[in-house]
Amino acid sequence: MDEALRSLTERLRAEAGAGASAAYERLAGTEDPEVLAAALTEPGQPLWARELVAFRLGTAGDRRAFEALVLLLNHRDPQRCASAADALARLGDPRTARAAAALATNELRVAYALQPVRLLVRLRAPEAVPALITTLERRLRPHDPYRKVALACAEGLGVLGDARARGVLNEALAHPALAETAVRALARLTEAQV
Repeated sequence: MDEALRSLTERLRAEAGAGASAAYERLAGTEDPEVLAAALTEPGQPLWARELVAFRLGTAGDRRAFEALVLLLNHRDPQRCASAADALARLGDPRTARAAAALATNELRVAYALQPVRLLVRLRAPEAVPALITTLERRLRPHDPYRKVALACAEGLGVLGDARARGVLNEALAHPALAETAVRALARLTEAQV
């Protein structure tokens, strides 16, 4: 069992509680993708069950998990977002980058944009650089409360090494909380151009 699945199963076992232990064990133990897919769409399923089956289907490459994983990627619970991002990265669905870019650039949901930003960097999809530039530009407003999102964007732009990011990273230098990360990202851009 990989670390992401182990962490997820421990968290969801505790969330399910003793009253749902039989249902939990059935979903955690089955190797039948049809059982998992049925649980994903069955009415009245608790959130822990939907997350468990979506993660298991997603990491197995079953695209039926895509919509559930995108919803979880935008959840208010950071652990659910991180698990969904991990499963989406492994899923291999071509819609993933577009969905992550839409979530990363949605100003109404920016408080939950950290994992979509990180997922875009991990995917290295064509949508990544424009989405990260847009998101970082918006974070450069005075007193913006989403510093972690801004830092993830600046760091990710450095990792991606695309020259289009140079302008926004230069602007980020004027923000003390972002300056160090922006310097490192700009250095990586320079290295990538050599």
